[in-house]
Amino acid sequence: MPQPGPGQVLVRMHAASLNYRDLLIANGTYPRGATANRLIPLSDGAGEVIELGPGTKRLRPGARVMASFFNRWIVGPFDFNAAVASARGGSIDGVLAEYVVLDEAAAVVVPSTLSFEEAATLPCAGVTAWVALRELGPVRSGDTVLAMGTGGVSLFVLQIARQAGARVILTSSSDDKLQRGRALGADATINYRSVPRWDAAARELSGGRGVDHLVEVGGAKTLETSLRALRQGGRVVLVGQLSGDMADVNRASANDHGVRVDQVFVGSAWHLSNLCAEVDRAGLEPVIDRVFGFDEVELAYRYLASGAHFGKVVIAI
Repeated sequence: MPQPGPGQVLVRMHAASLNYRDLLIANGTYPRGATANRLIPLSDGAGEVIELGPGTKRLRPGARVMASFFNRWIVGPFDFNAAVASARGGSIDGVLAEYVVLDEAAAVVVPSTLSFEEAATLPCAGVTAWVALRELGPVRSGDTVLAMGTGGVSLFVLQIARQAGARVILTSSSDDKLQRGRALGADATINYRSVPRWDAAARELSGGRGVDHLVEVGGAKTLETSLRALRQGGRVVLVGQLSGDMADVNRASANDHGVRVDQVFVGSAWHLSNLCAEVDRAGLEPVIDRVFGFDEVELAYRYLASGAHFGKVVIAI
C-alpha cells in the first residue's frame, strides 16, 4: 500500500484506459523515454481519494479524480524534458493498480456527468483532441475538420469539433465503423480502403477547397496524403504514429501551400480541467467500446492491438 507524502493524495483506482502508446511501451518501441515493462503501466485512470498527505489543500476524501497524463506539467508552457520525465506509465509508474499516489496538483476532479470508466478515457486521448482543436488556434463554427479513423483520439476530435459547430469528415477502413461515426455526428465519411485517394475525396466533400483542420494520428506514412487534403493555409496537428513512425514536423512544415503545422504531446492538468468544464457544459459522452476486468489486462491489450475497437478500451479495477 503506497503512502501519500506532502502535497499528495492516495487514490483507490476504479478504472483505467488503454492508448496506442501503451502497446508501443509494452513492445519496447515507444520513442519518448519509456523503459519497457519496468513500471506500472497506463497513463489514464480515475478513482476516489481515500487519504490525504500533509499540506494538501484542495481535495477531500471521497473526491472523484483523474490522474493528469504528466505528473509535473500542471500549467504554463510545455517543457519537453521536464514533462516527459513525469509521464505516467512511461517515465514514472502509471495507474493500472488498485492504489496510486498522485501529486494533488495533478489530480483533476472528474466531471459530475461521467462514470469512473468514462472519466478514465480523458487524460490522454481526450486532452490530445481538446488541445489540438480548442487550445491551439481554436476550431470555429463552419470550419471543416477531418478525423482520421475511429480510435479514442479521433472520436474525441469528432465530438469536440461538432460541439464547436464545425463540420466533420471521418475516415475508416470499415463501413460499419463509418456508419457508427455518422450516428455519432460525422457529416461525411470516407472508407480509405475502398477510396485510396481519400485526400481527393476529402477535398471534394469540402467543395473542392480542402479541409480547414486535420488531426494527424497516422504518422509518417499518412502525412503526405493528409497535407494534400488540406486547403491552402489550412492546419495539420501532428499527434500520433499509428502507421509506424511519427510524422516529422520539419517535413510537414516544408509543404508548398502554406499549411500551418502544430504538434501536440497530450497536455497539462490545466488543459484537462478545461476539457472537464466543456464535458460538464456540453454533456459530452466518451465513447467506450469495451470494458475488461482487472484480470483480463492481456486480453485488453490484444483487443486494442487488433484494431477492432471503436472508441476507447477500458479496464475496470
